[in-house]
Amino acid sequence: MNKYEQFLEQKKHLIGNFGFEATFFPECAFDFQKYVIEKSIKKGRIANFLDTGLGKTLIQLSIAQNIVEKTNKKALILTPLAVGFQFVKEAEKIGVPSVYQTIKGEIKGDIIICNYERLHFLNSNDFEAVILDESSILKNFDGKIKNQITSFIKKVPYRFLSTATPSPNDFIELGTSSEALGYMGYMDMLGKFFKNNQNSVDSNNRNIGEKFYLKPHAEKDFFAWVNQWSIMAKMPSDLGFSNYRYNLPELIVNKHVVENQSLIDVNGQIQMFTPIAKSMTEVRHEQKQTEEKRCEKAIELASGKTSVYWCNTNNESAILKATDKEAVEIIGSQSLEKKEEILLAFANGEIKRLITKAKMTGMGLNWQHCQHSVFFPTFSYEQYYQAIRRFWRFGQKENVTIDMVVSDGQTRVIEALLQKTQKAIELYENLTQNVNQSFEHKTKQFNKEIIKPSFL
Repeated sequence: MNKYEQFLEQKKHLIGNFGFEATFFPECAFDFQKYVIEKSIKKGRIANFLDTGLGKTLIQLSIAQNIVEKTNKKALILTPLAVGFQFVKEAEKIGVPSVYQTIKGEIKGDIIICNYERLHFLNSNDFEAVILDESSILKNFDGKIKNQITSFIKKVPYRFLSTATPSPNDFIELGTSSEALGYMGYMDMLGKFFKNNQNSVDSNNRNIGEKFYLKPHAEKDFFAWVNQWSIMAKMPSDLGFSNYRYNLPELIVNKHVVENQSLIDVNGQIQMFTPIAKSMTEVRHEQKQTEEKRCEKAIELASGKTSVYWCNTNNESAILKATDKEAVEIIGSQSLEKKEEILLAFANGEIKRLITKAKMTGMGLNWQHCQHSVFFPTFSYEQYYQAIRRFWRFGQKENVTIDMVVSDGQTRVIEALLQKTQKAIELYENLTQNVNQSFEHKTKQFNKEIIKPSFL
C-alpha cells in the first residue's frame, strides 16, 4: 500500500516553488526584468508571457546563468530559426560568459543555444534546465517534432517557457504549457475549467463546430490558477513598474482591397456577384483567384522601401520574386543554413526586401531597422501579431506602417482578426487583473471503508 501511495504522489501535478534565490542580475537590466528573473528562478518552472520588446532574451540568458552558477551544470535555450545569433550577441552585451550556439549537437559552453529543428542532436541528460524561446511556436511543428520537444523538457528539473502570445484566441492552449511545466495536465484542466457543446471532454475536437468554452463560474479561478505558474505582462506597469522608455512610435495599419473580377465560385458555378469567402476552402479559392492582383499591389506599396512581404503560398512567393528583382525569397525547401544566411543578411541591411511566410520566420527576430511591411492576412491572429511586432517593438525609433492587402471577397478574414484581437485583449486583462488572487486545487480523498464482496 505504501508503494502505491508513493506512485500516486508521483502522478500529482503540483503547484509550488522548485527553484532557489537568484544571485545573478545584469547591471543593465530594468527593475521589472530583475523582478521576472527573481520570480522565475524561485519558481523553477514557470511560463513568462511577456510582450515583444520587454527583454525576453536578456531574461532567459539571466535565468540560464543563475542555473549554471547554482548547479554547476548546463542550461539549454531552444530558439526559432535564425534567432540564436541574437542570444550570442546579447550575452556578450550583458556579461553572460560561456554561451555557445550548437549546429550539430556539439556542446562547447555552459549555456547552449539550439534551433528547435536541431534538438534531435542533443540528449536531455546533459542539461539541468531547458528554456523554450517563443514556446507558442510548438503548434506550428508536426507531431514528431512537437512530441520530441515536450518529452525532452519533461525530463529536465528546471523548465521555463517564454512567448509573447500565449493562445490569444484559444484559452485551452494554456493547458499544454501547464503540462509541459509539470503542473495540472491538459485533460485535467479541460475537465475542471471548461465545457464543450456535447457536455464531454474530447481533446481531439473531432466534431466540426465543437468548441470548448470556459465555465462562467470558473473564470476567476482559471485565471488565478494560470497566474500561479506564469507571469503575464504587455507593459512594465502590468507588474507594478513604470512604462518609462516603453512608449512606442505610432503603428499605422492600412487596408488595401483589390477587386476579384472572377464570378466563378469554389464549386465552379458562375455567380452574379463575387461571393464573400466564409469557409477555409472558399478563402483559399479567393486567394488563388486574386494572387496576381494582390502581389501587384504589394509590390507597388513596397517600392523603394526596406520592407518584408508576408505571403501564404508558394505561388504568391514566386510571383513576388519574379516581379520584384531586389527581393530575396525564403521557401520551405531551402536548407536551415540557407534560411539563416538570408535572415542574417536582411537583419544586417544587406537585403532590401524579404519574401517570407509568417509561420516560418514570424517569431523571435528583431528588425527595428525596417519600418514597412506588406501583409497578406489569414485567420491566424498570432501570425499577424508576431509578424508586425518584428518591426514595432522596443528600440524602434520611427513610425511603422503595415499595409494589409486583401480581395473584396476576404472581408470575413479581417473581421475574424478584429474579433481575435479583442479576445487577446480580454485574455491579458483577465490575467493581469487576477494576478494577486489565490487558487487552491482541491481534490476529494476517498476515506471510507472498502467492503469486499462475500465471494472474495
